[in-house]
Amino acid sequence: MIHILIVDSHPIVRKGLELFLNSKPDLKVIGSLGSGIEIFEFVRRHKVDVIISEVDLPELNGITALRAIKKENKSVNVLMFSHQPEEIYAISTIKAGASGYLNKEADVEEIETAIRKISAGEISLSEKMDKHFRYEDTRKSRSRMFKKLSTREIEVLKLLSIGRKNKEIAQELDINEKTVSTYKARLFKKLNVTNIVDLIHQAKHHNLA
Repeated sequence: MIHILIVDSHPIVRKGLELFLNSKPDLKVIGSLGSGIEIFEFVRRHKVDVIISEVDLPELNGITALRAIKKENKSVNVLMFSHQPEEIYAISTIKAGASGYLNKEADVEEIETAIRKISAGEISLSEKMDKHFRYEDTRKSRSRMFKKLSTREIEVLKLLSIGRKNKEIAQELDINEKTVSTYKARLFKKLNVTNIVDLIHQAKHHNLA
């Protein structure tokens, strides 16, 4: 039996996944949470094999939660299931410790396949992203832009884009304020901007935030 935890801010998404997955004899949804901050206590109290998590979560974003979960529970496999563009986030989340990434446009059979794949210790990505993961080149600008940014830089960029201040970002990512300023300076340089407004504009233009 594969024990699954679903983490998504939308109740309908959680309920839909739960109904489908529980219809399979060897899959069991043992929990359904609406925010990233709730994951830690749940995982401490229950045996979880697979976490299905959105990247955009209230209180604590999915990538930050993912890093912390994997630090405490290396055996838990995490499938990121998000509306965010896979060209930007798939490889980034794998590098942060996820076992798979699936866009929310996927059908339910793909979700089932991904769960079984990561439970068997494999990485689950779309065919296109699997090629990127294996270092094949691409001419797509969004993929080139992704390659310029580290996982941590993308995290900082996302938080800046929703209006977080340096101090708040430092607290959320558990790094010091000076380090946030360093990441910010790198983002300015890599995205070729000189102020926060243009940085956010560039990020949205490239679907990075």
